[in-house]
Amino acid sequence: MTLNQNNGIIDVTSNHSVDETVDKLKGILQAKGVAVFAVVDHSGEAEKVGITMRPTKLLIFGSPKAGTPLMLAAPSVAIDLPLKILVSEDAQGKVWISYNSPAYLQERHNLPPDLMQNIAVIETLATKAAE
Repeated sequence: MTLNQNNGIIDVTSNHSVDETVDKLKGILQAKGVAVFAVVDHSGEAEKVGITMRPTKLLIFGSPKAGTPLMLAAPSVAIDLPLKILVSEDAQGKVWISYNSPAYLQERHNLPPDLMQNIAVIETLATKAAE
């Protein structure tokens, strides 16, 4: 796992393809009763307009039960919610799971520490999907 200190993004390597990683993430979320609002297939959309892009998909997911208290405490966090995980393949064929660090979001939006467990689950989610 690596954290880019400049932008707050955490990158975790996955042991699976992009599609397998996305399916694994969706399965974990479904088992926990967390809604997957959308899966954006960036590379698929690029292909539709004749541009080649390595496999890249964005999952948008969350729970109003977890997100609403955060937005009530700091309305600006709504720009970063629902949570997102990017799954992408680099030029060497390595698959990455990328997401905003909860600590970065806390600092960015001045979130109260007692609500951080509402979004900290993203770290466990990414780790489990990578295995």
